[in-house]
Amino acid sequence: MIGENGEQLGIMPVKDALKLAEEAELDLVKIAPTAKPPVCKIIDYGKYRYELARKEKEAKKKQKVIEVKEVRLSPNIDTNDLNTKMGAARKFLEKGDKVKVTLRFRGREMAHMSKSRYILDDFAQNLSDIAVIDKPSKVEGRSMVMFLTAKR
Repeated sequence: MIGENGEQLGIMPVKDALKLAEEAELDLVKIAPTAKPPVCKIIDYGKYRYELARKEKEAKKKQKVIEVKEVRLSPNIDTNDLNTKMGAARKFLEKGDKVKVTLRFRGREMAHMSKSRYILDDFAQNLSDIAVIDKPSKVEGRSMVMFLTAKR
């Protein structure tokens, strides 16, 4: 049992604890219900809930959400187009986002999937100064996918 000012009141029956809480016109709250014996505290429950909500809100403000941005390529992409896509991916990585590089195949391109793997390898190689391969390229249906993450 912990009092309203934070002082230890020791182990006591529930009736006595409730009586003390009523005398102080506050609430009896179980702080650690799984402990043996359970730890209770005499506090204003509304104020306690408000403080918890404020702490959660502060923690939420400080965390950064990492987004996954996608860059789509095709097997017969030209070098200038590839450089433009690399520039976009570089911008995403510098902002702290992950980049999903997708190489999409259509029609007859499906027969030559293995020959197009070099496009993803070159893409990762050109961004190797600021990025590392999070998940290497693998085939998913009609596309080949690779994930890049910014270096720490």
